[in-house]
Amino acid sequence: MAARSGLRKLSLTVHVTSSVGWMGAVACFLALAIAGLTGQEDHAVRGAYVAMRVTTWAVIVPLSFASLVTGVIESLATAWGLIRHYWVVAKLVLTCLATLVLLVHTQPIGLLAHAAAHATLGADLRSIRLQLLADAAAALFVLLMATVLAIYKPRGMTRYGWRKQYASRPPTPA
Repeated sequence: MAARSGLRKLSLTVHVTSSVGWMGAVACFLALAIAGLTGQEDHAVRGAYVAMRVTTWAVIVPLSFASLVTGVIESLATAWGLIRHYWVVAKLVLTCLATLVLLVHTQPIGLLAHAAAHATLGADLRSIRLQLLADAAAALFVLLMATVLAIYKPRGMTRYGWRKQYASRPPTPA
């Protein structure tokens, strides 16, 4: 039993670390997006957009997948289950959507980084720059909501959860 407990604690540690790291990396991305929009020095603005691409691919994407995979493992290895409680389902949906949206937005991130590395950023890219700032702020909010769900664990079981709980009870004597 101690080995299972140790393995579970290791899995939980990896999940919490990757989830918190993901949130921190998105906060860094948001800071870079703000610096890119408000910066006065051309080289600093261009550097911010190049750093955003590196941060996305080297930190944010791997942490998002690590958080998703370890979250599924954690839910399957505990009594919470993957689809027994609404808060777990909500976290799973939020994490999947955040990861999917992240992958979709790697294209504009790459576009801006390429433009920043090879030329000055013109006014034609301002809407993409604003979009990345808004996306980062929204992503941070979504990740914060997932964290709140994990900490507060609101009550409420799914129908599957109720059936599973009922099936695991010993029959009552007649």
